[in-house]
Amino acid sequence: MKLLIIEDSASLRRSLRIGLANLGFAVDDTGDGAQGLSMAMTGEYELIILDIMLPSIDGITLLQTIRTKQLDSKVLILSAKQEPEDRVLGLLTGADDYLTKPFSFDELHARLLNLMRRGGLKMMSDIITIDNLALNLQLKLLKVADNVIDLTPNEYKIVECLFSNQNKVFSAEKLSTYLAGQYDLISKNSIEAHLSSARKKVRVAGGELPIQTKRGFGYIVQGQ
Repeated sequence: MKLLIIEDSASLRRSLRIGLANLGFAVDDTGDGAQGLSMAMTGEYELIILDIMLPSIDGITLLQTIRTKQLDSKVLILSAKQEPEDRVLGLLTGADDYLTKPFSFDELHARLLNLMRRGGLKMMSDIITIDNLALNLQLKLLKVADNVIDLTPNEYKIVECLFSNQNKVFSAEKLSTYLAGQYDLISKNSIEAHLSSARKKVRVAGGELPIQTKRGFGYIVQGQ
């Protein structure tokens, strides 16, 4: 399930990206309205979380544009504007739901699930399979054939992040944010150590971890 976050608050955007990626969404994000419109117009996103007050292009104009182009992405407006007329304008412009800030992450997740059910959308499979590797997103485990690999939490999170976002390069900095959140830091050397350990465990079980290093850019799992 591909989801786009268009939100000008960098801290909120990072928190949403981490939280939703941990729930199995493939997440892209931007803090700029014009860039958000360009990304939304690709038609690749089943769900869009949209702020109203954005630089370059405001959220309402952005929403009007994508609805004029008849994109069928489900749109949830996430805004600090709480007046009834703001809600009415957003919904009449083409939003599928409207949630005001501050908000509960659990409520946001529930509303996204409701939009998925309403639109007949489905989450990505609970199991991602590559060659003889199977990553179970619900049980949080990696298997080679029938052998369960005993990964540490950080080793698992690295594998989960890259398996769930195939064909996307993740820098060491982005992986650090995914693992530890926006206020902590895991060094590149630590990430390399976690990856090396995970690779060895997979090899012992008869598999090969398909995580490639793009020198100078980061890490990627290239889909089949």
